[in-house]
Amino acid sequence: GAGLAREAVRRGMKVVLADRDADALNAVATELGEAALAIPTDVADAASVEALAAAAYAAHGKVDMVFNNAGVLSTGLSWEIPADRWQASLDVNIGGVVNGLRAFVPRLIAAGQPARIINTASVGGFLPSPFMAPYCATKFAVVALTESLAGELAMLGSPIGVSLLAPGPVKSEIFREQPDASSRDFHSAMTSMLD
Repeated sequence: GAGLAREAVRRGMKVVLADRDADALNAVATELGEAALAIPTDVADAASVEALAAAAYAAHGKVDMVFNNAGVLSTGLSWEIPADRWQASLDVNIGGVVNGLRAFVPRLIAAGQPARIINTASVGGFLPSPFMAPYCATKFAVVALTESLAGELAMLGSPIGVSLLAPGPVKSEIFREQPDASSRDFHSAMTSMLD
């Protein structure tokens, strides 16, 4: 997310940044200066994302791009990953995208102007991996949701474009969770690809 924001500002865009970690969010906003507005947001909470959309429109009057980019990763054997970590994956990785669409798409349709929605999935959304069942399952769902959204907007004749971003390993905070014993070697191999 921070990398996307930096590139957008480098290209002359104004950005509205969202993250549940207010300190990290404000640090990136401070780095980017006047082009950035920071709105602490929990994408798993529909009301929080609705407040984000309202703040973005209040600040700028319009939105040209929406990046649904939040994600969490839990590693381990699928049957050993605790229920709360499975639920967090569902709430953030799928629910966050759904909440983003529910908050922004009606506003974008009402504006009737060209815009773009970009949903971040992963290579894991096409190629499932051992020790990453919650992540892969939710990213498969993001792929399907994105394709459904694109079809719906096309059927409406909307000028809103839809894209799917599906990166491989990316240097980010997603690997910060400590792995279970069963996936320690896998987690270490994944993080070593980022150095």
